[in-house]
Amino acid sequence: MAVVAQRSEKVKRYIEDTGLPFDVLIDDSRETVKAYGVWHRAGFDAWNIARPALFLIDRGGIIRYAFVADFQTEFPEHHVIVEELGKISSQ
Repeated sequence: MAVVAQRSEKVKRYIEDTGLPFDVLIDDSRETVKAYGVWHRAGFDAWNIARPALFLIDRGGIIRYAFVADFQTEFPEHHVIVEELGKISSQ
């Protein structure tokens, strides 16, 4: 599942047009991003927005991996995500 902290018809249209293979929560109230501690009112490169973040949560609801960026341009490398997913699936 992905969470998008925006209120936008463009986001909804993008989700429909691309046929993403996972659910997307449009968090226009920002309750979810605040609960996960990734929302910030003002930063160096953005304001009133969620930081890019990735949480891998197992079937029991336990966060097994967390990545929270300091800047909007930071993301974990793909090989790191695949490695972490492998760890979760082997548990």
